[in-house]
Amino acid sequence: MTKIYVLDTNVLLHDPEAVFAFQDNCVVIPIAVVEEIDNQKNRQDEIGDNARCISRIMDTLRARGSLSDGVYTDSGGIIKVELNHQSPNNLPIGLSSEKYDNRILAVAYSLNVENPGLVKLVTKDINLRIKADAMGLEAEDYKNDKVDVATLFSGVKTLQVNAECIDDFYKYSRLSIDNVDFLPNEFAVLTDYTNQSHSMLARYSIKEKCLIPLFYKDLEIWGIRPKNKEQRFAMELLLNADISLVTLSGQSGTGKTLLALAAGLHEVVEEKRYKRLLVTRPVVPLGRDIGYLPGDKDEKLRPWMQPIFDNLEYLCQSDISSRDLVQEFQQRGMLEIEALTYIRGRTLPNQFIICDEAQNLTPHMVKTIITRVGEGSKIIFTGDPQQIDNPYLDISSNGLTYLIDHLKGQEVSGHITLIKGERSKLAELGAMYL
Repeated sequence: MTKIYVLDTNVLLHDPEAVFAFQDNCVVIPIAVVEEIDNQKNRQDEIGDNARCISRIMDTLRARGSLSDGVYTDSGGIIKVELNHQSPNNLPIGLSSEKYDNRILAVAYSLNVENPGLVKLVTKDINLRIKADAMGLEAEDYKNDKVDVATLFSGVKTLQVNAECIDDFYKYSRLSIDNVDFLPNEFAVLTDYTNQSHSMLARYSIKEKCLIPLFYKDLEIWGIRPKNKEQRFAMELLLNADISLVTLSGQSGTGKTLLALAAGLHEVVEEKRYKRLLVTRPVVPLGRDIGYLPGDKDEKLRPWMQPIFDNLEYLCQSDISSRDLVQEFQQRGMLEIEALTYIRGRTLPNQFIICDEAQNLTPHMVKTIITRVGEGSKIIFTGDPQQIDNPYLDISSNGLTYLIDHLKGQEVSGHITLIKGERSKLAELGAMYL
């Protein structure tokens, strides 16, 4: 039988195309949702853009017929705007009908009374799902862009082989392994099953169609040398000009941002392969927002971008005045540190781009950023999917995880999950046990 899906506002602001994601079922949009979308349409960010997008979609559907009666989609489903079923009598005592969330809840509850067992409330708001469950309603998160984290691509295969394979690799600098499928730019840790200390690190080359040695594994750049095998793999991706998109994930202190910045400085300042290092990150506060900040744009951004400046000054610490050197790079146009808000609409050719804290991005935001990348540019996304500050994202629905899953196997992309913390012993303990 046809299911009835009642959509919350946050689902449509997360993915305006969500109205078409339920195949031949009935999608109900409460009028309270339309009101909330209207309240967000003037925002100059992704939420405002999505609000305007869903409004245009609904207006296009309106041309096919009455939204209050229901409009058929190409997949055979029905989309309708629900004007009724919002009576406060449908809410338990203590839930005010003045709140948009509760009005949406009332619609879902009333429809479920009329169509028992066929109604589901779809919302990214955990508390609303809890309230729905308490009222006997089925409720679920929006799952269309969720990724199975248990099978998420790590970028590395670990295999047990015989000693001859490893000896041949060291002798001929190439190795093919039958019955093992490698993705482009995937790495391998091959260990002799008779001697665990007899091992090798390699990368799969789609051009060579075999495993080849790491080229940059022991290179020191800006005072930084890889400290573990995952960092060696990351360095290989960061410095390979044939790989234009790199994703680095891992817990705090594994060196994601530091390695990316060191590689960026190396490629821009020393190798001059790119004309500028552009570093950006989403402006998402940890904890309570501190409100408006005084000063011009650069002064306002400084607190949000301070972790980037800290890493840059650490890399430049061999200089007498590391802060002056960073400022010199900025004045010469070789370094730009920008909030993600200002990336939209730009074209970014011939640049080494780092997007830090990418776990706080939605899949749509990641797509927006990638489509800004021009000819000759390279982009790196770094982040920890375990530390998400966006209230409507989780480990399986954030933009970084989505990107890793959907672009694995592309010849121009590569990914590594960093495992070992290298910031300090205390930082690693905190990341592991707290």
